Order: sequence, then structure tokens, then C-alpha cells
Amino acid sequence: MSNLETQPGEVVCENASGARSPLELLVPRDVPLGGPRAMNVRRALPQRRRSLIGAWCFLDHYGPQDISGQAGMNVPRHPHTGLQTVSWLFTGEIEHRDSTGAHAMVRPGELNLMTAGSGISHSEFSTPGTTILHGAQLWTALPDATRGTSPGFEHYRPDPVSGDGWTARVFLGSLLGSTSPVSTHSPLLGAEILLEEGASLGIDPEADFEHGVLLDAGTLHVNGQDVPGGHLAYLPPGTSPHTLEAGEGGARLLLIGGRPLGEQIVMWWNFVGRSHEEIVRYRRAWQEEIGAPMGQDDPVADEGTGAAWHHPHFGPFPPDQPAALPAPTLPNARMRPRG
Repeated sequence: MSNLETQPGEVVCENASGARSPLELLVPRDVPLGGPRAMNVRRALPQRRRSLIGAWCFLDHYGPQDISGQAGMNVPRHPHTGLQTVSWLFTGEIEHRDSTGAHAMVRPGELNLMTAGSGISHSEFSTPGTTILHGAQLWTALPDATRGTSPGFEHYRPDPVSGDGWTARVFLGSLLGSTSPVSTHSPLLGAEILLEEGASLGIDPEADFEHGVLLDAGTLHVNGQDVPGGHLAYLPPGTSPHTLEAGEGGARLLLIGGRPLGEQIVMWWNFVGRSHEEIVRYRRAWQEEIGAPMGQDDPVADEGTGAAWHHPHFGPFPPDQPAALPAPTLPNARMRPRG
């Protein structure tokens, strides 16, 4: 998914030095994607209070939304760098196409993972038969050692594992005796968990992992504390084991986690880099590639952009597809990581 904000802010991401409490509740913010008739999402990551959980750097939670007669998810070709996109649906269907030649459907309970690496472009459109769209789009930041890797695409349908009142689908990493074969570039965990009313599940994850619990539906207590719907509960390293307990009506949640990245990243629009110069360079390459205007050309935007890349840096795309999205205007201030 693209970040379709027309004025995206610079996000300097770094792991915070310790949690404020054993469980920190992160409140999502509403973000309209693409205009008044397009979808709204609830953005849980990044935010000022916390911008990374392990390598997870972006989490949009959307629906259930009736898109009958509306555009639904309508995201033409756009670029990414330095990250992996993780698409996970609860309801509906989305058509994915990218510049590696991958053409796949995103369906409930199935993982589509796209590695941007040095540069990729892709599109996402909800299918005509989809009336209700409901799911999550997540990104993980690639560590510095592998962020220039070749782009790629993987699809995986995890078999559910179940126990007393719970069912889980582990799409990244290992949990509850289930291991995903999908490639990651840092230690990560991603799973959907369903809990019946009154059911309790103990999680004993890796001791050096930090975790996030996103409540999608129902009523949930994490380590005895209520988690409001749509909120993301943050659990710092060293606080395991965790107890997930469903209240009235049961609960559906996403559990994400990973070893703290230990690196600073600068994220702007759909690019993840390490400096202002890199972000400017990515934007310039994309605008040149799609023949779009550069926009403002001030000294801040011009400095240190380096030599031109070979095109198409973000890969070829079928000519019969809708026009690509141009990049937004760069911020007026220099983007920089902070220590």
C-alpha cells in the first residue's frame, strides 16, 4: 500500500530507550487515503510516542468498510525502497502487481510479502467482487546490511494451529509450534490470533523481542490490562511471558514483534532511507522515471543527491496499467536522523 497523504511528514524512526510502563497503549490516528470518497485507515505506526517495534515501522489498519459502489482500495503504481511490505486481509480481495513481474491476489489468511530492497514499484486494487474490505498493511524496515538487496515477492498461506479456545496463523517467524518459511532480514514475528470468549493464551516469545498487540475486533486484556479496539499495545523486551485473554464476544488480534532494529531510519512517503540526501535521490529518480515534474527545486532539495541512476530504477511495469502516482512535494526543512 502507498502512503497517499498529500503532505507526508518526515518520520525519524528509532527504538525508544525503554518503555514508559510494562504495557504502553498507542492510540492510532485516522488518515484519509486519496480523497473524500476513498478509504480511511487507522495508522498505529509510526507515531510520536513510538516509531519502531523491532523492524516494524508502519501499520495501517482499515475496515471493515463497505466499498460497494466506491473506489475502495485504488492505489496505482508507486515506489518503495528499503523495506518489506506485509499485506494481511480479514475480509475482501486485493489485486497486487509489481515490477518484478509478480501478479497475485491478496486474500484473507494469506500473506503477500514484497521486498522493495534497492527499489520496486507496485499497484493495489480491490477486486470488483469485493464489497467489504478489512485488513492491515504493515512495513518492516530492512537493516542497513541488506537494504540494497534485489526486489522480490513471496506468497504464503499459513496453516492454522489451535488449542483450548484459540487459533493462530503465524505468517512471519515462529510461535506456538508454527514457523513461517518466508524470508526476513531481521528477527521478526507476525501472527493473527483468534480467541474465543473467556479464552486465555500464554505467549512465551524470545526474551530480547519487543512486541505489539493490535486489537482488531472484540474485547481483549493483555497482561491484565484492557486494550481498546484498534489500539496497539506495546510490550518492551524482557516482559514475557505475555497473557492474552478475551472478554465478551472473543477477540481477533495481530501480534507483531522483533529484536530492536538498533538503527535510525528516515521514512518519507514510501521511501525508507538513512539520510535526507537518500530520500531526495529516491524521489528524483521516481519523478524522472515516470516523467513527472520535479516540483520545488530549492537548495535543501538539491544538495548531495549524487549521480543519476540507471532507469528504470523502480522496475518495468505493464503499459496498459493506470498512470503512476507522482511523489508529493518535499518538506521545507532538511530531513535528518536524530541520535
